[in-house]
Amino acid sequence: MARAAAVTPPTRLPATGDRSGAVLARLQLMVTRKLDGLLQGDYAGLLPGPGSEAGESREYRPGDDVRRMDWPVTARTTTPHVRRTVADRELETWLAVDLSASLDFGTGQWLKRDVVVAAAAALVHLTVRGGNRIGAVVGTGAALPAQTGRWRGGPPATGPGTLRRLPARAGRKEAQGLLRAIAGTEIRPGRSDLGALVDMLNRPPRRRGVAVVISDFLAPPQHWGRPLRKLRVRHDVLAIEVVDPRELELPDVGVLPVVDPETGELHEVQTADPGLRRRYADAAAAQRGAVATELRAAGAAHLRLRTDRDWLLDMVRFVAAQRHARTRGTTR
Repeated sequence: MARAAAVTPPTRLPATGDRSGAVLARLQLMVTRKLDGLLQGDYAGLLPGPGSEAGESREYRPGDDVRRMDWPVTARTTTPHVRRTVADRELETWLAVDLSASLDFGTGQWLKRDVVVAAAAALVHLTVRGGNRIGAVVGTGAALPAQTGRWRGGPPATGPGTLRRLPARAGRKEAQGLLRAIAGTEIRPGRSDLGALVDMLNRPPRRRGVAVVISDFLAPPQHWGRPLRKLRVRHDVLAIEVVDPRELELPDVGVLPVVDPETGELHEVQTADPGLRRRYADAAAAQRGAVATELRAAGAAHLRLRTDRDWLLDMVRFVAAQRHARTRGTTR
C-alpha cells in the first residue's frame, strides 16, 4: 500500500526548533505523573555480585580469578588477559528510532513524529534509573544536495537513508541529551532502511538487555523481519508501531489531494467511491496484519500507538499488562 499524507497538516506539537526543550519538559511531566512506579523488576538479574554477562578483556593482574582467563585473547596477544563481567543488576536499553519522511504526517491530535518522540521519552523515564544505561540508533531519509553542490548535514549519505548511533550512557542528564538529539533530528526526504537500523543493534554484540524499535513499520516485513528475529535471540524486544487513522481507512470527503512524503509525488484520490475506500481498508488491514504476524514470529512484544488516541494511556495499560503477565498477578 502506498504511503500517502494529506496536503494540509494538522496542528502539531513541535518536536524541533526553539521549543524542543519546552516540549520535552512537558512530556517528562506527563510521563512522570502516569508512569512512576509501574516498572518493576527492570534488571537482568536479581542477585548482587560481579555478574555473569561477559564484558571487555583486560590484562591479568595479581589476585585476579584465574577462572576468568580469556584464553583466546591471551593466545593472540601472548599476554595473560582476563574477561571482565558486567553486573546483571544494571539494565541496558537500546532504542531504534525510525524517522522516515512518512512520520511527518498525522490527521489526529499529533503527528506520527510527535508520538515517536513521546514514546521515546516515556521509555527513557521507565528505564533510566539505578545506573541503567540507555542508547539509541536513529535513521532518517537520505540527505539532499544543496545548491552549492555539497550535501546538507555532512557528507553524502550511503544507501537508502542515514543512520546515527547515540552511545548508551547512565544518568538522567545524559538521557535528556539523548532525547534532545532524537527530537532535533531533521527528517529528510527518502526512506530509511529499517532493516539496517535494527541490525545496528546487533553489531557489535552487546550483553543481554532490552531493545525497542519505534517505527510506523510501512517498510515490507521481509526487509526488517530477519534482523528483528536475530535481535530477539539475545534481547527482550519491544516493537512500538505508530499509525494514523487515515492509514487504515479513507474518509468520504470527495476529491482528496495526497502527497507521498518520501518522494513528494502529488496524487488526487476520489474518496467518494465506496469501492475504492473498501479496497483501501482491505489493503491497509492486510498490511497491518502482515506486520503483526512478523512481529509475533520474531517473538517481540507489540504496542500500537495512534495519533488520534491518548498514547500515554495506551502505554500505561501496556506496561501494567506486561507487569501483570510477568508477575502473574502477584505483588513484588
